[in-house]
Amino acid sequence: MNAAVETIDGLCGRLTRYLEDHEIRQVRRAYLYSEQAHDGQKRRSGDPYIIHPLQVAEILSDMRMDHQSLMAAMLHDVIEDTGIAKDALQSQFGEAVAELVDGVSKLTHISFETRAEAQAENFQKMTLAMARDIRVIIVKLADRLHNMRTIGSLNPEKRRRIAKETLDIYSPIANRLGMYELRSELHELAYRAMFPMRIERIERAVQTVAGNRKKIVSEILESLESALEKSGIKVRIEGREKAANSIYRKMRDQRKSFSDIMDVYAFRIVTDSVDDCYRTLGIVHNLYKPRPGRFKDYIAIPKANGYQSLHTTLFGMHGVPIEIQIRTSEMDAMASGGIAAHWLYKAGSDDTAAVQRTNRWVKGLLEIQQRAGNSLEFIENVKIDLFPDDIYIFTPKGKIMELPSGATAVDFAYAVHTDVGNRCVACRIDKALAPLSTVLQSGQTVEIVTAKHAKPNLAWLSFVVTGKARSAIRHFLKNQQRSESVSLGQRLLSRALANLGSSFDRIPDEQKQTLVKEAEFIEFDDILEDIGLGNRVAYSIARRLVPDADSEPAKLSQNGDTRPLAIKGSEGLLTSYAKCCRPIPGDPIIGHISKGRGMVIH
Repeated sequence: MNAAVETIDGLCGRLTRYLEDHEIRQVRRAYLYSEQAHDGQKRRSGDPYIIHPLQVAEILSDMRMDHQSLMAAMLHDVIEDTGIAKDALQSQFGEAVAELVDGVSKLTHISFETRAEAQAENFQKMTLAMARDIRVIIVKLADRLHNMRTIGSLNPEKRRRIAKETLDIYSPIANRLGMYELRSELHELAYRAMFPMRIERIERAVQTVAGNRKKIVSEILESLESALEKSGIKVRIEGREKAANSIYRKMRDQRKSFSDIMDVYAFRIVTDSVDDCYRTLGIVHNLYKPRPGRFKDYIAIPKANGYQSLHTTLFGMHGVPIEIQIRTSEMDAMASGGIAAHWLYKAGSDDTAAVQRTNRWVKGLLEIQQRAGNSLEFIENVKIDLFPDDIYIFTPKGKIMELPSGATAVDFAYAVHTDVGNRCVACRIDKALAPLSTVLQSGQTVEIVTAKHAKPNLAWLSFVVTGKARSAIRHFLKNQQRSESVSLGQRLLSRALANLGSSFDRIPDEQKQTLVKEAEFIEFDDILEDIGLGNRVAYSIARRLVPDADSEPAKLSQNGDTRPLAIKGSEGLLTSYAKCCRPIPGDPIIGHISKGRGMVIH
């Protein structure tokens, strides 16, 4: 990152590298408007408030974002903190900028009963905002990054809470959008806020071993440069230093010692073309022996977030492990900037692979969001999509499907299409029949067998891992349960109405709607569902629908919905009639199990 700018002149000077003069003037105008709107306001650190939007815009300028994104950064707190309406911004700066500012504003200052609910709802709002314009989330990520850089002015408890939220929501989104540089800094700042003493100790330990590492790094670098220079391939070689938070995470998650992690030496080789990438790979494999099973080709099959590179691990001098990434300059920009890099390379067009990939991901999130019962269920379903460790599965026609590690045949079926998932009954993996719960491995060819009347099984929820599969199964089962409950409720209510000499068809719609409003439901089916679930008594609802009915029970009909209802599961069960009310045929009844008396009917 460049040194922070303190003035709008400093920022505009940087923008001349890639923006037109008229675009820079627009950014300056947005700054002056924001400065006036925030006049007199201070940050917790004591700095004038305008420093914050200025530095958010600076972060976006480092990503070479378009002028509208920079203007939105300048204005992103104006609606929320100064009372200026969206319409006023629209008349001043146009619809696109006003929509961006409104989108960013809606992602902040929400109040909920629990912190988990607030985070979940916040993420749900982000998904909807991303669907309208992906730049909303990029501005929001830059906003969060600057807040994390200045988190030191907050009390320790609030620091930890904001840091945890950053790790739970913002960092995974940055990762999913391929914005590795921003994600890495968010990670570093969040871990430093949550575990300051541990990070400090690791940094001291890194400095202690730095001298020994420097000599080995220099020798490896020299041998790589010499071999590649002889081949005539133009490359840039960089040593990759491990950040303290990354070392801590590996020590904790992989149960490795500090020395185990520091014994691995990592390098990145950047070339001019894809052809040079593969030629470079051959040269380094000739120089040092590759470790079997440690080669990954993310150029041929990119990661879900668009990341492309060749990864290989080699046996270096004296058996020292060397990790190498090989990629082109454009892949390198995409690896650090992700979705933001497409504005740099394609001048903001919407047909780039990065934009199409992101749009597919956001569309998938929207599908999950529409099926989720609430925001907590939604974020539970998408967590697996935010932390992908992908496998690649082939359809029978040779199409490649990306799935998270641990995905099963059912996950694959839902990835193909929701209808395929809902109707799947079996699968063939590499032409051999296999259970639907089989965990898939990269490179397998999977064929799904469907049946017309098949339906999802509740047990599938115990082994599926993708958010799409989980939300689709739950959605289907909820709808199925509702339709069954509504059907049962209608039969019970019809039976109760028949006892009062009426029928379901004879009740006026106005009367039903009155009851719906009183119960604060949306439609009459909600009342029927409540009856079917046992939350309401059919007889009391019938009494309210036919208040003037004779209390004498009508003669029972044996037709249609009024026929006696068979209670399944009571076969062979001891039954007795309560002496307190002595029910007779035709009475509305309830039953409960009593010790020594079986089912007692009231």
